[in-house]
Amino acid sequence: MLRSLRTASLGMSAQQTGVDNIANNLANANTTSFKRSTMVFHDLLYQTIQTSGTDGDGRNTAPASLQMGHGAAAISTVRNHQQGGFVETGNSLDLAINGDGFFQVRTADGELAYTRDGTFTINSDGMVVTQNGAELDPDIAIPPETVEIYVNEQGMVSARMQGEVAPVDLGQIEMARFFNPGGLRSMGGNLYEQTVASGEPEIGVGGEQGFGRIRQGFLESSNVDVVQEMVNLISAQRAYEINSKMVSTSEEMLQVTNNLKR
Repeated sequence: MLRSLRTASLGMSAQQTGVDNIANNLANANTTSFKRSTMVFHDLLYQTIQTSGTDGDGRNTAPASLQMGHGAAAISTVRNHQQGGFVETGNSLDLAINGDGFFQVRTADGELAYTRDGTFTINSDGMVVTQNGAELDPDIAIPPETVEIYVNEQGMVSARMQGEVAPVDLGQIEMARFFNPGGLRSMGGNLYEQTVASGEPEIGVGGEQGFGRIRQGFLESSNVDVVQEMVNLISAQRAYEINSKMVSTSEEMLQVTNNLKR
């Protein structure tokens, strides 16, 4: 019964972690380019009370082992990088990737990060940056006399200057993709960083070698399915409740055992 108390408490802790993950998904249901994550659980160490097999004389003994588990634990979150829907904004610096790939940006400490959030703007120096101030890499500067900005599907950025008719090329947006994007580490601010699990990035441009094409004037929405998350929440809540009931039941059984000597 002491084992059941520990096992049930670990089950409650695991389900609470699952609820925390669901809450984060729901909180980011309207976050641009957010990718939902799911919890991965595994069962814990088993105690073998009786083994299966045959005895020394070759006679049959138990056909199966008697093992008791010790509950469950959350071991990882798996991020689903399925593409979200597109929302048209009409903003010339709002960019969405239709397919595989990430934009490359430089954070304030000079580190390279990756994002699907194409909500770009221009800082005081005329550089194209994210809403958090991370500069697009390779950097692209927008001249102050720019009237219109164009970005084609391959990521070539051009601009029409005041008093001019033909646009001028300003630079090429390069994208990165990973063999295992689920191995990227979330940094917050819609940014990811490379890890050993994600592998080295492959660099390319839109529409070539399997990279997605860039759509100007659009943003990628979150891929969170609110209805499915609510179903997952109900399931986790019920599992939490039944584990808490197991704690109460085990405690009642211990009380009955303690009262036997009276």
